Amino acid sequence: MACGVFRGKDSGATLQLVWNAIAQLPPEQRTKTIHVISTDTRVENPIVSAWVRQSLDRMRHAAQTQNLPIEPHLLQPIIKDTFWVNLIGKGYPAPRQKFRWCTERLKINPANRFIRDTVRKHGETILVLGTRKAESTKRAATMAKHAQKRLRDRLSPNASLPNSLIYTPIEDWRNDEVWIYLNQYPNPWGHSNTDLFTMYRGATADNECPMVIDTSTPSCGDSRFGCWVCTMVDQDKSMAAMIQNDDEKEWMEPLLAIRNELDIEDDRDRRDFRRLSGGVQIFERRQDNGTTQPEPIPGPYTKQWREHWLRRVLETQTQLRQTAPPQMRDITLIDLEELHAIRQIWLEEKHEFEDSLPRIYAESTGEAFPFPDGETARLLGTEEWQVLEEICPDAMHLELMAKLLDTERKYRTKGKRIGIFEDLENCFKTSSRTEAEAIQQAQDRYALKGAIASGDLQTVRQLTLNHAQPNDKPTTWGDAKFSKKS
Repeated sequence: MACGVFRGKDSGATLQLVWNAIAQLPPEQRTKTIHVISTDTRVENPIVSAWVRQSLDRMRHAAQTQNLPIEPHLLQPIIKDTFWVNLIGKGYPAPRQKFRWCTERLKINPANRFIRDTVRKHGETILVLGTRKAESTKRAATMAKHAQKRLRDRLSPNASLPNSLIYTPIEDWRNDEVWIYLNQYPNPWGHSNTDLFTMYRGATADNECPMVIDTSTPSCGDSRFGCWVCTMVDQDKSMAAMIQNDDEKEWMEPLLAIRNELDIEDDRDRRDFRRLSGGVQIFERRQDNGTTQPEPIPGPYTKQWREHWLRRVLETQTQLRQTAPPQMRDITLIDLEELHAIRQIWLEEKHEFEDSLPRIYAESTGEAFPFPDGETARLLGTEEWQVLEEICPDAMHLELMAKLLDTERKYRTKGKRIGIFEDLENCFKTSSRTEAEAIQQAQDRYALKGAIASGDLQTVRQLTLNHAQPNDKPTTWGDAKFSKKS
């Protein structure tokens, strides 16, 4: 059983080689299914996404016509793992090198799930990849490492998936050799390689693909297509080049604007001072003068910014459906299933019973929000939230009251209210102190650990006395136990 990963020029060339090889076999020897998989992260460059979908459709029809055991599959991440559910719903900040939460959820997990299912069904599988050593120095080093455990030429064990082998037929090809092959040999499933070449050329800054005469000549196709929201790179050069080189692709400028708005160096003013769990975590931030200062690690986007990103995406989606070329006017930046998941997180996990998502949807799209079937009226809603806003003196009091009321609501219909006191206590732990008080307590706890580690008993005594309770009983403060008699 073989699985081939299909996406761009390298995987396209690899699939052509496999397709042509299988086509030369007698029909009675074509006994094993070849699954062609491509992952749609739901935030793909829309031009590339459309090209892949069209290619897979033609591939499916051509395989049936040519009597080949080739089955294409378009994989997607599960809803809880999608980009917008995590960023807008949970408040995850835009991905960075030190918090690269997107790749595994959006790309790796869907493919691995499919491969594991295939292994369970058939016992083993061979994963055919278009990876090449010439792609980067890091890729070459990784491939060299795996080559040490090879079973035979270009066939290596898969370190992460048992009973799965990796086959890399074009690992030694140069970039120009890929294009020479694609331009000289027609696509066997009827999709134009010229269109692919044009797409890559349009994503190159100078819009040129020179004739390659030696290894020093730059080749077309160095562009890498990825998610249009990607903040793991300094800038989305491929989309920017597409817009620059082709007037018909200027409609994508609003997408680039959202991506650039997400990608700012310091976004602490957009994020909560607490982590997603509600606690404050301290780290040593290096200052301009070379010293370090204990500061809280920024947490998820605040309610204001989560609502802002939702509004930006919905407004842009509405705009593109009116201004994009006719073949792209069915574009979906965030689908209804994701919106329902985001709304559920805001209501159940964030305790934001104001239920602002339907209102934002209506304001941004001009359409009524399609509520899930069978949904009943909620005990608390917008009117109750507005009352809280009027009587609460600040944001922290509003948050605490909302959490307490919503926690009580969740237990209201239960026959046994086991766990309610723990949940209510957690509301006070995470939301009963001002930002300054919570940060100061976390910094003191951080200093206490350092003092204990260094044996500074005077600092330990002072910090424990500062946070001791009025009674004489030992009290837990963070990870340290103390009392006034300490």
